Amino acid sequence: MTATHITDLGIAGIRDGFRAGTFSAREVADAFNAAVAGADALNAFIVKTPDHAVAAADAADKARADGAELGALAGVPLGIKDLFCTEGYQTTAASGMLGGFVPTYESTVTAKLFGAGAGMLGKLNLDQFAMGSSNETSAFGNVISPWRRNDGGNAPLAPGGSSGGSSAVVAARIAPGATGTDTGGSIRQPAAFTGISGIKPTYGRCSRWGTVAFASSLDQAGAMARDVRDCAIMLEAMSGYDAKDSTSVDVSVPRWEAGLSADLKGKKVGIPKEYRVDGMPADIEALWQQGIAWMKDAGAEIVEVSLPHTKYALPTYYIIAPAEASSNLARYDGVRYGLRDLPDGANLQDMYAATRAAGFGAEVKRRIMIGTYVLSAGFYDAYYTKAQKVRALIARDFEQAWEKCDVLLTPTAPSAAFALGEKSADPLAMYLNDVFTVPSSLAGLPAMSVPGGLDPQGLPLGLQIIGKPFDEQGVLNASLAIEQRAGFTARPGKWW
Repeated sequence: MTATHITDLGIAGIRDGFRAGTFSAREVADAFNAAVAGADALNAFIVKTPDHAVAAADAADKARADGAELGALAGVPLGIKDLFCTEGYQTTAASGMLGGFVPTYESTVTAKLFGAGAGMLGKLNLDQFAMGSSNETSAFGNVISPWRRNDGGNAPLAPGGSSGGSSAVVAARIAPGATGTDTGGSIRQPAAFTGISGIKPTYGRCSRWGTVAFASSLDQAGAMARDVRDCAIMLEAMSGYDAKDSTSVDVSVPRWEAGLSADLKGKKVGIPKEYRVDGMPADIEALWQQGIAWMKDAGAEIVEVSLPHTKYALPTYYIIAPAEASSNLARYDGVRYGLRDLPDGANLQDMYAATRAAGFGAEVKRRIMIGTYVLSAGFYDAYYTKAQKVRALIARDFEQAWEKCDVLLTPTAPSAAFALGEKSADPLAMYLNDVFTVPSSLAGLPAMSVPGGLDPQGLPLGLQIIGKPFDEQGVLNASLAIEQRAGFTARPGKWW
């Protein structure tokens, strides 16, 4: 099998082909390492780690030759978002503040993946400290989507954010899967923009230990891959209780891949009427209606539900998330690790100010300032306390919706991918990209984006499934029903 054929395979295809002896794990690692080396134009990797991928592959080949038990991801190389600490490999969160920081420990999520046999192709670019929706806030430059519009223009497009490096490499067949993190939509929106699948599990399902924090009550690791099955395989390896994380939930990890079924007979799919926002493009509405038809074809009953506090979700999120960010990012002061800017004759206060001014980008500074403001003595109750109360109401809306349905079906994003620079000058326009993904994040619910079709410019559009707490199986199954009926096979033409 040629290297090109190998890189066309997803996680399940590589796993099964390796176990069957169709190819060696080393052949897989070499093929994907070559793909990584030839894709610098996408700027998706901050650090390349071909040695890690090769070492894991050689270990998998030896285990197979010895007849030893193989891990669930033996022979599968992955991309790792540069928000996960990796022992011995630089971890930056795409910020100058952490330039040169090499952890002496492994995040729980990557430890689980590597323990299952996966190798690492490299550390993937992202919006700085995961703050952004277009991958334009990285200190290492923009990630460029592998997709192009079909109108003859060649404007570079945003791969979504913050997990833009992850979405770009999976869509471009440079990695069969990648880790992402989702605080307000940072797995699902980039998945929709690049025509791949991405799942954010229930808050607490994956450990946050060793993952650089943005907003601690919202951050959750998840899987990004070619299709629903691959996401199920990867998420199963990533999940599980971790005593080192106080927000980790001690529940068993189901065998999601084994439980996959696209038969939705007896299931009810809710359509939240509040998600029909003003100015929603006709192609997004048309795809949503097509998704409803697919759900009916899969045997589901369609019911309308109401989530009345949806309109408050974005302002609530952009109070709570920056507030938590301002607290989490206070640790970056130039004293213990990372960047230190010490002007001549400076005192400690001067060093703090100079380091944070030099190390943080504009968007990170904006969110720190917003967060510090809403937590200040005169405004804490007016903003932060009120936002937490509204968050509770948003969660209650979902609880009441579950009395009528099993999952919800919505669009993932309000548009297809936009050009780099198109929205970066207007923070509010950028924040509106999260309008469909933020509510489920505030409620801590599992949610997944799957590609449903193309817009008139030939760019991918995604549909979102939102599920009950810890019902990832229901989310995966409904997503599989869409995937099978959409028959989405489009892929970007190779220009890089």
